[in-house]
Amino acid sequence: MRLEQSFEVDAPVEQVWAALMDVEKVAPCLPGAAITGHEQDGTYHGEFEVELGPTTASYRGTIRIESADAGTHTATLAARGSDERGQGDATATIVNTLHATDGGGTRVEAATDFTLTGPVASFGDGGTIQDVSNRLLGDFASCLQQRLAAEPAGTMTGEEAAASAGAAAAAEPEIAPDGPPDAPGPAPGAPPDAPAVPSGPPPPTSAAEPANGASRFLSVLPERIRNLFKRSS
Repeated sequence: MRLEQSFEVDAPVEQVWAALMDVEKVAPCLPGAAITGHEQDGTYHGEFEVELGPTTASYRGTIRIESADAGTHTATLAARGSDERGQGDATATIVNTLHATDGGGTRVEAATDFTLTGPVASFGDGGTIQDVSNRLLGDFASCLQQRLAAEPAGTMTGEEAAASAGAAAAAEPEIAPDGPPDAPGPAPGAPPDAPAVPSGPPPPTSAAEPANGASRFLSVLPERIRNLFKRSS
């Protein structure tokens, strides 16, 4: 089956493009979807549960961005999953193309080719899948709009952030590695500064203690000599 749908978001193309390329960021906007892990090659593991008529399909599988052209804002995603109860499989190829609108927003055109096997495949003929897909896409667009509106205004791209950081570094004054810049010296022709004179008495030197000890010894020496002669007599 093939579905062709579109929705609009009140945000610039580059901002919407960056959001849609972040699978972990936008996956929760799809009701019933959750990302459970990812691999180094860009493959994301996840779960998806959806009600189709009287039954509920619960899929566990992978989704991967197969190609992305930032120039034309076109991305192709491949999704594959298996029903957790073993009642069928689902594969889908989604091509998203973004266009700028006259009001500064973005229109997203999504073309989906998918295949279903098992009991849920019978709901494709009566238009049930089309109705469910339209509802899910509407919820996805509303959630994406709220997330983008909550982002800080004037969010810069990676190149803009790098350029801003480089300009800020060039504008900073250079500081010597050992501390702040040297203080300015005296003006030409000015008399040199007088040497600093310490205030208060000078601190005692290490020789003061030996001198005081010798004085005390000489002062008691005569008394000791007299006591010696008294004991002899």
